[in-house]
Amino acid sequence: MTNAKSQLISIEELIKLFINDRKEGKKELITWFLNNVMDQEAIEQLNADKYERNNKRTGYRNGTKKRKLKTVDGELILDKPDIRSGSFTTTVFDKYSTVEKALDSVIVESYINGVSTRSVNNIINNLGVNVSPEYVSSLNKDLDAKVKEFLETRIEEQIRYLYIDATYFKVRENSKYRSMALYTSIGVNSNGIRQLLSMDIYNSEDEMDWNNFFFKLQERGLTGVQLVISDGHAGIRKAVTESFPGSLWQYCHFHFLKNLRKTMGKEQWKDISKIVSEALMDESLFKIAIDRMEEMKLDKSIDMFYKWYDSLYSYISFPGEHSRKLHTNNVTERFNKELKRRTRKIGAFPNSDSLMRLVVSIAMDINEEWLLRKYINMEVD
Repeated sequence: MTNAKSQLISIEELIKLFINDRKEGKKELITWFLNNVMDQEAIEQLNADKYERNNKRTGYRNGTKKRKLKTVDGELILDKPDIRSGSFTTTVFDKYSTVEKALDSVIVESYINGVSTRSVNNIINNLGVNVSPEYVSSLNKDLDAKVKEFLETRIEEQIRYLYIDATYFKVRENSKYRSMALYTSIGVNSNGIRQLLSMDIYNSEDEMDWNNFFFKLQERGLTGVQLVISDGHAGIRKAVTESFPGSLWQYCHFHFLKNLRKTMGKEQWKDISKIVSEALMDESLFKIAIDRMEEMKLDKSIDMFYKWYDSLYSYISFPGEHSRKLHTNNVTERFNKELKRRTRKIGAFPNSDSLMRLVVSIAMDINEEWLLRKYINMEVD
């Protein structure tokens, strides 16, 4: 479907397209919406609607000009109003494309610093931008300010549930590539709203770094944490105990099962996985799972189950309506997966600042959607 056609179809038809072809429909809906935003901006700047006659009119339209906007949903072709005498100014291309600016910035900066994947040259050509250091500097200055503001915003609401995780990205340091840990914290506040709280880069996942990460969150106002959900990394566990005294820690069931599987053979796992998974969701089945493992002589598996017993059932201390969202760390896993998908075209980042510009810009984009709806119904206690 062309953009010219999309101007002529109704919003009902756009919605039908969205239902039938979500990807293409979303692009058409966004195109329709942004064209309407610019049309309203033109009305306000000219003090008159199309073909309207009044004494306050400040100019006349001269049709529209096609303008490309690269977005995470694909390239959009928008109809930017043209003013016969003077210029038309719009916020659309500045405000809508923060993520795209960050992506352009990292690609261009990578290009200048000699860090490239096989496709960087093609990407640069498609961007059609001036790849001078001055261009990168001006672009980064604006992005850095937005990143700083987002990461330093005061945490006003109490955070009841805290999800934490780290994922790794390649960063160039002293002409060498190394994997750096990107820490992420996602909270659910007292109103049940999910929000991205913080992101930061560290060399590894030791206790000291996690304590530092938590301290920064608490300096910004983080309070009220009752449950922390994460994988079983030793550094995380120790830091949670020290930083959040009185709160519970939930060992993510997905990660526990992944590690438990390593204690037995493939065929043994096929026999035991169902009852173990059921036991994690129903504590009364724990003994049945243990008995089955004893029959199979899975001593290492039994030891592991007993070792983590308390941390595997922390989630049942909270309302049943909440618990289905609390026994795994899937929320951060999905978030990290989305970061990887949307940064895939960057082979390695030229420095940690570039990494933060892009991932935080993506995070802000995702966070805006999260803030619009409840993740957990806190009215059910």
